[in-house]
Amino acid sequence: MADTQKYTVGWICALPTEAVAAATFLDEEHDDVPEVALHDNNSYTLGSIGAHNVVIAVLPDGEYGLVSAATVARDMLHSFPNIRISVMVGIGGGAPSPDHDIRLGDVVVSSRGGGKGGVVQYDFGKAVQGLPFEHTDFLDQPPAALRTVVAT
Repeated sequence: MADTQKYTVGWICALPTEAVAAATFLDEEHDDVPEVALHDNNSYTLGSIGAHNVVIAVLPDGEYGLVSAATVARDMLHSFPNIRISVMVGIGGGAPSPDHDIRLGDVVVSSRGGGKGGVVQYDFGKAVQGLPFEHTDFLDQPPAALRTVVAT
Protein backbone atom coordinates (compact mmCIF):
# COMPACT_ATOMS: atom_id res chain seq x y z
CA MET A 1 0.00 0.00 0.00
CA ALA A 2 1.34 3.45 -0.95
CA ASP A 3 2.51 5.75 1.83
CA THR A 4 0.37 8.88 1.54
CA GLN A 5 2.92 10.79 3.64
CA LYS A 6 5.58 10.77 0.89
CA TYR A 7 3.56 12.75 -1.67
CA THR A 8 4.33 16.48 -1.73
CA VAL A 9 2.95 17.72 -5.07
CA GLY A 10 -0.74 17.82 -5.97
CA TRP A 11 -1.89 18.17 -9.59
CA ILE A 12 -5.57 18.84 -10.23
CA CYS A 13 -7.13 18.60 -13.69
CA ALA A 14 -10.53 19.89 -14.78
CA LEU A 15 -11.06 17.30 -17.51
CA PRO A 16 -10.32 13.57 -17.83
CA THR A 17 -8.28 14.21 -21.00
CA GLU A 18 -6.08 16.59 -18.99
CA ALA A 19 -5.55 13.90 -16.33
CA VAL A 20 -4.49 11.42 -19.02
CA ALA A 21 -2.04 13.99 -20.38
CA ALA A 22 -0.77 14.71 -16.85
CA ALA A 23 -0.10 11.02 -16.24
CA THR A 24 2.10 10.88 -19.36
CA PHE A 25 4.39 13.46 -17.74
CA LEU A 26 5.14 11.12 -14.83
CA ASP A 27 8.61 9.57 -14.99
CA GLU A 28 7.25 6.64 -13.03
CA GLU A 29 3.69 5.64 -12.16
CA HIS A 30 3.12 4.13 -8.72
CA ASP A 31 0.72 1.19 -8.82
CA ASP A 32 0.05 0.96 -5.08
CA VAL A 33 -3.41 2.17 -4.15
CA PRO A 34 -3.35 4.13 -0.89
CA GLU A 35 -6.06 4.13 1.71
CA VAL A 36 -7.54 7.61 1.43
CA ALA A 37 -9.37 9.69 4.02
CA LEU A 38 -12.95 8.90 4.87
CA HIS A 39 -15.35 10.68 2.47
CA ASP A 40 -12.58 11.38 -0.08
CA ASN A 41 -14.30 10.68 -3.41
CA ASN A 42 -11.29 11.48 -5.59
CA SER A 43 -9.67 8.90 -7.81
CA TYR A 44 -5.90 9.31 -7.86
CA THR A 45 -3.01 8.60 -10.17
CA LEU A 46 0.25 8.45 -8.24
CA GLY A 47 3.76 8.76 -9.54
CA SER A 48 6.97 10.71 -9.56
CA ILE A 49 8.59 13.39 -11.64
CA GLY A 50 12.27 13.48 -10.81
CA ALA A 51 12.57 13.33 -7.01
CA HIS A 52 9.01 14.62 -6.47
CA ASN A 53 6.12 12.29 -5.62
CA VAL A 54 3.01 13.57 -7.36
CA VAL A 55 -0.72 12.97 -6.83
CA ILE A 56 -3.02 13.61 -9.81
CA ALA A 57 -6.79 14.00 -9.45
CA VAL A 58 -9.53 15.13 -11.81
CA LEU A 59 -12.79 16.95 -11.13
CA PRO A 60 -15.88 14.71 -11.21
CA ASP A 61 -17.36 14.27 -14.67
CA GLY A 62 -19.56 17.21 -15.63
CA GLU A 63 -18.48 19.38 -12.68
CA TYR A 64 -16.60 22.63 -13.21
CA GLY A 65 -15.73 25.76 -11.32
CA LEU A 66 -14.26 26.88 -8.04
CA VAL A 67 -16.40 24.78 -5.71
CA SER A 68 -15.58 21.51 -7.47
CA ALA A 69 -11.88 22.37 -7.67
CA ALA A 70 -11.80 23.38 -4.00
CA THR A 71 -13.54 20.14 -2.99
CA VAL A 72 -11.02 18.03 -4.91
CA ALA A 73 -8.14 20.01 -3.36
CA ARG A 74 -9.58 19.71 0.16
CA ASP A 75 -10.06 15.96 -0.13
CA MET A 76 -6.58 15.55 -1.63
CA LEU A 77 -5.04 17.37 1.34
CA HIS A 78 -6.97 15.20 3.79
CA SER A 79 -5.63 12.05 2.15
CA PHE A 80 -2.13 13.36 1.36
CA PRO A 81 -1.30 15.72 4.24
CA ASN A 82 2.29 16.47 3.18
CA ILE A 83 1.38 18.14 -0.10
CA ARG A 84 3.30 21.43 -0.19
CA ILE A 85 2.55 22.65 -3.71
CA SER A 86 -0.67 22.14 -5.66
CA VAL A 87 -1.28 23.19 -9.23
CA MET A 88 -4.33 23.14 -11.41
CA VAL A 89 -3.24 22.60 -14.96
CA GLY A 90 -5.57 22.66 -17.92
CA ILE A 91 -5.81 23.20 -21.63
CA GLY A 92 -6.51 26.92 -21.28
CA GLY A 93 -8.65 27.12 -24.38
CA GLY A 94 -9.10 30.85 -23.83
CA ALA A 95 -5.37 31.61 -23.74
CA PRO A 96 -4.43 31.63 -27.46
CA SER A 97 -3.58 35.15 -28.57
CA PRO A 98 -1.98 36.36 -31.80
CA ASP A 99 -0.95 39.57 -29.99
CA HIS A 100 1.24 37.63 -27.52
CA ASP A 101 2.24 34.69 -29.78
CA ILE A 102 0.37 32.19 -27.60
CA ARG A 103 -0.84 29.20 -29.55
CA LEU A 104 -2.99 26.25 -28.61
CA GLY A 105 -0.62 23.66 -27.15
CA ASP A 106 1.82 26.18 -25.65
CA VAL A 107 2.66 25.96 -21.96
CA VAL A 108 1.78 29.25 -20.28
CA VAL A 109 3.03 30.12 -16.80
CA SER A 110 1.63 33.19 -15.13
CA SER A 111 3.67 35.93 -13.53
CA ARG A 112 2.56 39.18 -12.04
CA GLY A 113 2.85 42.45 -13.82
CA GLY A 114 1.29 45.87 -13.92
CA GLY A 115 0.48 45.70 -10.21
CA LYS A 116 -1.72 42.65 -10.65
CA GLY A 117 -1.30 39.01 -9.66
CA GLY A 118 -0.40 36.58 -12.40
CA VAL A 119 -3.54 34.45 -12.24
CA VAL A 120 -6.68 35.48 -14.09
CA GLN A 121 -9.88 33.77 -13.02
CA TYR A 122 -11.84 33.25 -16.21
CA ASP A 123 -15.13 34.42 -14.73
CA PHE A 124 -13.88 37.44 -12.74
CA GLY A 125 -15.49 40.15 -14.77
CA LYS A 126 -18.59 41.29 -16.50
CA ALA A 127 -20.22 40.71 -19.84
CA VAL A 128 -22.23 43.45 -21.49
CA GLN A 129 -24.24 42.61 -24.58
CA GLY A 130 -22.34 43.45 -27.74
CA LEU A 131 -19.07 44.17 -25.91
CA PRO A 132 -16.08 41.92 -25.20
CA PHE A 133 -15.81 40.31 -21.75
CA GLU A 134 -14.15 42.72 -19.31
CA HIS A 135 -11.93 41.29 -16.55
CA THR A 136 -12.56 43.22 -13.35
CA ASP A 137 -10.22 41.50 -10.90
CA PHE A 138 -7.24 39.17 -10.63
CA LEU A 139 -6.22 36.51 -8.16
CA ASP A 140 -3.07 36.67 -6.08
CA GLN A 141 0.23 35.68 -7.63
CA PRO A 142 1.51 32.09 -7.60
CA PRO A 143 3.57 30.97 -4.56
CA ALA A 144 7.17 32.20 -4.36
CA ALA A 145 8.48 28.63 -4.70
CA LEU A 146 6.87 28.28 -8.13
CA ARG A 147 7.89 31.76 -9.28
CA THR A 148 11.49 31.03 -8.28
CA VAL A 149 11.54 27.88 -10.42
CA VAL A 150 10.13 29.79 -13.40
CA ALA A 151 12.78 32.50 -12.97
CA THR A 152 15.68 30.04 -13.19
